[in-house]
This record gives sequence, C-alpha cells and structure tokens, in this order.
Amino acid sequence: MLVGHVAAVVAGVALVVWVLDAAVRNFLLPRPTRVLMTRWLASWGPGGLLGRAARRAPDYQTKDRLVAARPVLTLLTFQVAWLTLVYFGFALIYWGGGAHVHQALDQSGSALFTLGFAIPRDAVPQALVYAEALVGLTLLALLISYLPTIYAAFQRREFMVSKLVVRTGAKTTPWGALVDSQRTESLDLLDELWADWENWFVDIAESHTSLTILNFYRSPQRGNHWVKTARTVLDTASLRIAVMADPAPIQANIALRSGTLALRTVANHLGIEFPSDPKPTDPISVTREQFDAACALLVEGGLDLVEDLDQAWLDFAGWRVNYDVTICRLADFLIAPHDPWKTVAEADLAAATEPLRDA
Repeated sequence: MLVGHVAAVVAGVALVVWVLDAAVRNFLLPRPTRVLMTRWLASWGPGGLLGRAARRAPDYQTKDRLVAARPVLTLLTFQVAWLTLVYFGFALIYWGGGAHVHQALDQSGSALFTLGFAIPRDAVPQALVYAEALVGLTLLALLISYLPTIYAAFQRREFMVSKLVVRTGAKTTPWGALVDSQRTESLDLLDELWADWENWFVDIAESHTSLTILNFYRSPQRGNHWVKTARTVLDTASLRIAVMADPAPIQANIALRSGTLALRTVANHLGIEFPSDPKPTDPISVTREQFDAACALLVEGGLDLVEDLDQAWLDFAGWRVNYDVTICRLADFLIAPHDPWKTVAEADLAAATEPLRDA
C-alpha cells in the first residue's frame, strides 16, 4: 500500500510538472518549440478534428467557415486539458499523502479554482493547497496574457494582407499587381514596397513559429489568407525580375529571398517536408502555358516585357522553384485559397496568349 501511495505522489508531481513545462514553453519561451502535449491536443482535440472535417467539405466557403473556429477551440482545449491534468495531478498527491479519494478530489477542485469549500485536513498540508491555487491562477493568467500577444501579431500580419488587396484587388494575382501599378502609374511605388514585404516575411518567420497557433488564424475577409498573400508577393517579385524590360530593384530580390526563407522556417516548424536545395531545372507547379498567359495579360495591361520570353520563363522558374513546393504544401496544410495559376481554363489560356502569338 505504501508503494502505491508513493507512486501516486510521483505520478501526480509528474503530471503537474508536465503541464507547467508545456505552458512555459508555449507561452513564455521566446523561441520555436515542439511540445508533445500541445501538438497532440492541437491535432486530436476538437480544433484538429474540425480541421479534418473541413478537408472533406465540398467547397472552399464551407472549409473556411469550419477552420475559422479551429484556433479558438484549440486554445480552449489547452485550458481545459491543462486544468484537468493539474486537478488529477494534485488529487493523486493528496491521496498519496494519506487523504481519502473523495477528500482528495474535493480538496484538489477547491484549491485549483480557489473556491475554498474544502478545508485542508492533517493529511493535506496547507502549503500544497496554496501551491495548487498558485498553479491554477498562473495557467489562467498565462492564457489570458497570451491573447493580446497573438492578436497584436495577427493585426501586423493582416495589415499587410489588406495592403496587398488595395494594390491588386480582391483576386490578388501577381499579374494583377503589376498591371494595376502600371495603369495607376505607380510602378515606382510598388518597387518601394519590397522592403516592407521583406520586413513582413521576417515577422512571419518569427511570430508564426514562436506563436504556432497564429498559423491557423484566418483573415477577416473570407477570400484572404496570409499564405495567399505570401504567394502573390513572391510571384509578383519573380515576374517583376524575370519578364519586365525595366530592371527590377535589388530590393525585389531580397524580398524573394526573405520570403523563401520565412516559408521554409514556418514549414519546418509545422513538420512539412520540402526540398532544401532545389535545382533551377526542377519542375514547378506553374506550367509554361500559364506563364505565357500571365505575360499576355501584362502586355495587355501596357507593360513592356523582355524580348526573349523563353529565357524569361527559365528565369521565372528558377526563382519559383525555391519556394514552389513549400508554398503549395503550406497552402494545402492550412487550407488557403486556390492558387490563381490553377484557376485559368484552357479556353482562357488560348485567348490570353493570342496577343503573344500575334506579336
């Protein structure tokens, strides 16, 4: 019997320490961490199950509506699971110290939620009661203080997402960004934004790995998504460098590198595999026909392109191959909107490429 009580105390202490370790590493440690409890709760809790259900939804609107609730449910799952484990952990400690089972359960609940209805007996030192109350209040305080940090990072991210919508319209296509800038005679202003996008990608790499739950927060507007924005910015930079006759500023190249590294950092943190050193000749998800269609739309929008589109295609593919697999798998993992390159019908491709053939 003594061995059982000692084992109960050890198990109870281990449960409490396990919870505190998960809470500290998730909420207080300012670096990317992989906590087994957190990953399990996020994957198999209500939020994770909702994400799995969303993948079976028939359309994107339904998927977006379902996964929008995922991060909130996940955070609530953390709170419930942590408090439940602490409750049973201290109950095991009280029982192992000599309290009866019902007395241990009552005392643990009373102390954890600071209700005070169960008076400590001789078998339950008051120091343990105070310690449990402190743990419970600390866990609640950590979660409450965690929310402003999440929403501050969320607002920084969404500010740039909305800024791109202003530049490109609701569809946020890379060719649309260049055409709109040409039509409004603001191409120089677009080139000035590459430094802002470089900073945005740096912030994404830091915030979306230290605050993993932030990856699953959806944009306020259903058609927007931070992965969609990242894809548009990187494709716009790739087109700007590869196909336009006017040389691109060096900041576009830096933004491309910053975005590629940021996406790889986030994908690696989420356990998504990607080629670490792709070759320029590796295949990409964008076809030559789709590239030609985009170039035709740029010509139709009044932009001057380089004469050798064959070389331009090689240059574009050489840039996109660095982030192609990463962005596609991130978009699938986080259920981002469809890639605009994939939504062009064959008839539209033929019509769009007609100006190129005529030229």
